[in-house]
Amino acid sequence: MPYYVLLVNWTAEGIRNVKQSPQRAASFRGAVEKAGGKVLSFLHTMGTYDLVVSVELPSDEVANELLLRTGMQGFVRTTTLKGWSSEEFAHLTARL
Repeated sequence: MPYYVLLVNWTAEGIRNVKQSPQRAASFRGAVEKAGGKVLSFLHTMGTYDLVVSVELPSDEVANELLLRTGMQGFVRTTTLKGWSSEEFAHLTARL
């Protein structure tokens, strides 16, 4: 299953409603699971990004739809990175 790293920033509305962030995080976890995926890590961070989340999802299409639905709520904006495990990357480089 493909891996994705989500670099997340709160919007102005998101930071105004930061007290509800734990409930929104739980809702996001449920949406990932409902989409057939798994949240691997969920870190609240200081610095350029407010959260860094890693997930497994069935496909790019599923990831895109999930993140569009999340963005439509107006609390966060995401930057998405597609990732490969060390084993997957080793397999790719073996073909070079």
